[in-house]
Amino acid sequence: MRRRDVLGIGLALLLGGGLLYGLLLWAGLDTGAAQQVSSVVFLLGCLGWTAGYLKRVLSREMTLKAQWATFERQQIQEKLHSLSPEEWQALQAELASETEEEAEGGLTEQGKC
Repeated sequence: MRRRDVLGIGLALLLGGGLLYGLLLWAGLDTGAAQQVSSVVFLLGCLGWTAGYLKRVLSREMTLKAQWATFERQQIQEKLHSLSPEEWQALQAELASETEEEAEGGLTEQGKC
């Protein structure tokens, strides 16, 4: 997040809180009630943001990790698209042989139990 984004979010929160407070006063609430309501709204917003952030952290869906995974997928796709038909067939044959070896290894290990 850039400095400009942080300043923009801070300004939006400040103006939003002031606007909410002004609207509550205009709606007929007294000063104390308007302060309490606007404070509760701000607190709930902060708690919601924190809960969302913790959810992303605990589920390991952070932005940098997602960007890195997307970058790796794109690199692999570019490499696959740049292969010649002969290289593509050789890669498929290699993968098929590895898959068969893993399947046979799994069967012999299951028989040992």
